[in-house]
Amino acid sequence: MKYFTLSEFVDSMVARRYSIDNTPPAEAVGNIEALVSCVLDPAREIFGAPVRVNSGYRCRRLNAAVGGAADSQHMSGEAADLNTGSLQGNRRLYEILCDLPHDQLIWERGNAKGPAWVHVSYRREGVNRGEELRL
Repeated sequence: MKYFTLSEFVDSMVARRYSIDNTPPAEAVGNIEALVSCVLDPAREIFGAPVRVNSGYRCRRLNAAVGGAADSQHMSGEAADLNTGSLQGNRRLYEILCDLPHDQLIWERGNAKGPAWVHVSYRREGVNRGEELRL
């Protein structure tokens, strides 16, 4: 994990607000490390500027509190929501991630200039679908 830390993936204002323990189990930590080493660090290297993790690992209780999908890959440590600080930067990050291995890549909200944030997931075991969506 060259550009990212485990604490970025578990930190949550919502968890603090509701006193939710968002400590990931060992399996989720392994998934986070795979996501970072196979996808996020290479993307950050190409992007050449900081990338912020808005949301990473979410325990089941935190996922429910933020309105996450019942089967969200955030709960297994396989997903992260990312932001570069600008729509244009997010668009470039999305384009970079298209060329890297991923299970799911989502252009979240935003407009034609770029997404408000980018969701990316990666499975260290099994098949990565390479799915790309715009929501």
